[in-house]
Amino acid sequence: MSLLVVGLSHRSAPVSVLERASLSADAKVKLLHDTLAAEPATEAAVLATCNRIELYADVDKFHAGVAELSTLLAQHSGVALEELTPYLYVHYEDRAVHHLFSVACGLDSMVVGEGQILGQIKDTLALGQELHTAGRLINDLFQQALRVGKRAHSETGIDRAGQSLVTFGLEQLAVHLSVDVWAKGKRALVIGAGSMSSLAAATLARVGVAEVVVANRTAERAERLVGILVASGTGVVARAVPMASVADELTRVDVVVSCTGATGLVLTGEDVAAAVAVAVGPAGLLPSPALPGSRGSAADSAPHTPAGLDADVVARLAAAAAAGVRLTDGGVARTIVPGAGERDGCPVEVLAGDGRAALTGVDANSLELHGTWADQGEAAAQRQPRRGARSQVDVAPVRLALLDLAMPRDIDAAVHRIPGVRLVDIESLAEASADAPMAADVDAVRGIVAEEVAAFGAAQRAAHITPTVVALRAMAAEVVAMEVARLDGRLPDLDERQRAEVTQTVRRVVDKLLHAPTVRVKQLASEPGGAGYAEALRELFDLDPQTVASVSRADAADKNDDSGRAS
Repeated sequence: MSLLVVGLSHRSAPVSVLERASLSADAKVKLLHDTLAAEPATEAAVLATCNRIELYADVDKFHAGVAELSTLLAQHSGVALEELTPYLYVHYEDRAVHHLFSVACGLDSMVVGEGQILGQIKDTLALGQELHTAGRLINDLFQQALRVGKRAHSETGIDRAGQSLVTFGLEQLAVHLSVDVWAKGKRALVIGAGSMSSLAAATLARVGVAEVVVANRTAERAERLVGILVASGTGVVARAVPMASVADELTRVDVVVSCTGATGLVLTGEDVAAAVAVAVGPAGLLPSPALPGSRGSAADSAPHTPAGLDADVVARLAAAAAAGVRLTDGGVARTIVPGAGERDGCPVEVLAGDGRAALTGVDANSLELHGTWADQGEAAAQRQPRRGARSQVDVAPVRLALLDLAMPRDIDAAVHRIPGVRLVDIESLAEASADAPMAADVDAVRGIVAEEVAAFGAAQRAAHITPTVVALRAMAAEVVAMEVARLDGRLPDLDERQRAEVTQTVRRVVDKLLHAPTVRVKQLASEPGGAGYAEALRELFDLDPQTVASVSRADAADKNDDSGRAS
């Protein structure tokens, strides 16, 4: 086995690099074909998700394989090799197996223990089988990874260590409330109808939203997802709309989850600002949220301006959005990182106590300066070790909650500066999960991974010598047949019973002579460093390399057929 994996993930690269390096469906196909066309690789698979891009290959030369796979990743991702290289990791042989098994168990996921990665691994294998880039090693590896992942989820409580990326994202939107309480009665828009979007729609229905609107470029897929939601028994109202209706739907929904395969933005800052401006009204005022247990009254139902904000400033921002003008900064409702007031250079005074900028009466020039200063501060913060990313709590009422699970992103990151908008995306999820507590079951899963890696390595090394053993036994059977034929010529008077007895006796002698050596050589070959025993066996018995190769090809074809049926 010469398994090599070259890749990058949320653990090794910033989201901005992952976003640029994401692979489209066509790019994955071309990458696989080009990998097989490269000299060092004989089979390959590419695992591309929202937070990882990994190229697996069976190579005959390590250094040449690393160079070739790195170059191909850069070429097909569109990120220059010199820029990509610092973020790449390389695993070889048993370490590569250990890495994939850990990924399959959710140990390497952004949300530890999430099970969606198993579906993505299955899709990776299916693509390799469809394109005939997955040979015996890749088939064995990914089939076993699926089994290991399922074993981890069934034998341990790894599911308690985390949840799906969708659920985790909704928790970040809900902040201090439980997702069920936060979602109850809300209207949601799901953009996309793929696996992640479908999971998001089902999760929203399960946690109690009143309505789910599905927008997708292919109307049939959106209608199919709506049908599933209606039949789910959750009581949610569901309907499908074309992508052209997204702007209208934004003005009436409370939550948006987007996960498409688009290469550009699906929702721009102007789209979101305009929708919020329409929903907020011409005065630029957000509706007052009803507090649990409070009694309704005329005073309670009257619109109000979020605490600390000037109504005229909000109105001017809303008017700019409605006119289609890009907002220089909507940061009047965003939270400043604690301690930000200590930095010099902000043109807007930071109030002590609540940590929010007082923008009352700020002119447009100062507002733009504040936006530039805030962005510089955020960029500087990203270069520092992250501590307590979710300690920032939006204190302003939220008109529109956005969850962007796409890579590259679907929603303009600048929308977080629009009053009344909360955005959670892949980057903020990575920050929020960085300090998440690990469940005790994680150790049990690590033990399963270590055990399965050892078993897989032994099985692969044993399988490597099997064609040689089969070829040896085939040669022995041929020798027996030749000697029996010679015996027929010398003793033509033997009857059928006697000839059969002699033939069986010779076969038993050969089998007994070969049994102990072949069993022992399989045991030795399954141990680390046992790869040389197959070559020794071929040399000792002068086996025909073509015979061994033909056995290997037949065995690989059988495994491919079995894997195709299993998947």
